[in-house]
Amino acid sequence: MGIRVLTVCHVLVLSLAAQYTNAVTFRASIEQSQWDLESSPFFCRLRQVVPSFGLASFVHEAGERAYFELSPTHKGAYKGRVKLVAEASPWQPGTAPAVIGQVDVDAQSGKILAKPDYASQMLASLYKGMSPTFTMLNWLGTGQDVRVALSSANFQRTYKDYITCVDNLLPVNYRQVARTAVLFPPAQWRLSDATKERLDTIAQYVKTDKQVTSIYVDGHSDNAGRRLLNRDLSKQRAEEVTRYLVTQGIDEDMLTTRYHGERYPVVANNSKANRARNRRVTVRLERD
Repeated sequence: MGIRVLTVCHVLVLSLAAQYTNAVTFRASIEQSQWDLESSPFFCRLRQVVPSFGLASFVHEAGERAYFELSPTHKGAYKGRVKLVAEASPWQPGTAPAVIGQVDVDAQSGKILAKPDYASQMLASLYKGMSPTFTMLNWLGTGQDVRVALSSANFQRTYKDYITCVDNLLPVNYRQVARTAVLFPPAQWRLSDATKERLDTIAQYVKTDKQVTSIYVDGHSDNAGRRLLNRDLSKQRAEEVTRYLVTQGIDEDMLTTRYHGERYPVVANNSKANRARNRRVTVRLERD
């Protein structure tokens, strides 16, 4: 009688198979499997409907890494943590599964969320033809396990368009530029190269996002020196920022320029590091 040697992968396959034999599984068939792309300069959203369950989406916002969300039709049906494994698709017999990890169910929205590192692994597994699969316990309070699997059928074609969308995203999103502070050396008001680069990014965003209607530019100083001179210095700083934004194509009518001298420090002027933080111009965007 021969001795059968089981590898770790074989053991994992058998363990998963035994564990999920009685689980309800939701997955699009090959005929149903479609991947849709919603694209803009602000975000790319790659989506698949999971029949009778809900919507699976990879979301890549400008200036961020992609994340994944699975939105069940039945809100609040699941709680706690969910197992995530990349399994072989039905047409890949013998391919070993790859455990990705555990993900959380958002308590407020009921969505199953996978952060960027897991989302990247899911995208890679789909590209290889595998099926990222979520396993949840106690489906709708019945004690029944449920599995939700993404289908990789027709994925690669849409993924190419998704990558093109990601390549064309803005470098930042609204949250990252809605309020920006640029700093200045003592007694200086000229813009550094780093400040110009930051203002270039803000200008690029504003010219793309038509919802931005107003920009407030506020100049500040530390408390070193005479108060009136500090006020004039904060005025020069604010006006220099405004002039530069106009040269980058921002409509002057959108801009409101103000200056405050040393009146509104963000921290106490009691150290060199704190005074450096107070020598600033803030740029604040307002949307409709």
